[in-house]
Amino acid sequence: MHSHTHLTRRPWDFWLARAAVLLVAVLQFAVINDFSFGPKWLAPVLEIALLLPLSFATAWTLGKARSTAEPHVLEVAKYRRAIRSAAMLLTALITVMNFAALFDLVRALLSGKAGAGPSLLLDALNIWATNVIAFSLWFWNMDRGGPAMRGLGLHRREDFLFPQMSLPQLHDEEWAPGFVDYLFLAFTNATAFSPTDTLPLSQRAKLLMMAQAAVSLLVVALVAARAVNILA
Repeated sequence: MHSHTHLTRRPWDFWLARAAVLLVAVLQFAVINDFSFGPKWLAPVLEIALLLPLSFATAWTLGKARSTAEPHVLEVAKYRRAIRSAAMLLTALITVMNFAALFDLVRALLSGKAGAGPSLLLDALNIWATNVIAFSLWFWNMDRGGPAMRGLGLHRREDFLFPQMSLPQLHDEEWAPGFVDYLFLAFTNATAFSPTDTLPLSQRAKLLMMAQAAVSLLVVALVAARAVNILA
């Protein structure tokens, strides 16, 4: 029997993920050069339009779990699977828009039509930061069936091996990674271009980490380096 406290444990992780999406929208509005797919406002408006109902649905399912002494796990899981599907769609939208911005930026560089050095560097950092957030959302929504299944104790096969999982004596048996753990994983992968303290276990986790590292390497090695050359 899954406990009521297990169902409602660490609800702030959901809101941290939602806040990360809002930060992405702000970053996309802050792009200086014309590297957006369509009008600059298109991607942020679409993302916020998806985020609002997703946030209401999240609050509803968390409230449903708290309002019942012994919530029906399978019923709550059904709603949370639907929320996870919507979250994956939102993450895919963020990723596609960021890839499109990166493509336009690289094309502008290769054609010699890139903007001034400072603005180019700022946009490169913007795309890099968005890349970190986007893949932290991918990791968060993918590992062990996503936060919905982790929160219900319905753990599937792990996609990542966190240090705490190798040191169970330091944590209770119900330990599960939170959004900050996945954000740290995405940040370290984007800076080191390889796993650090957390290892990918599944093929899909390895492919996602490869994709993120490739985008980060392209931004750092090509775009940022070219911007520094312009400044020089």
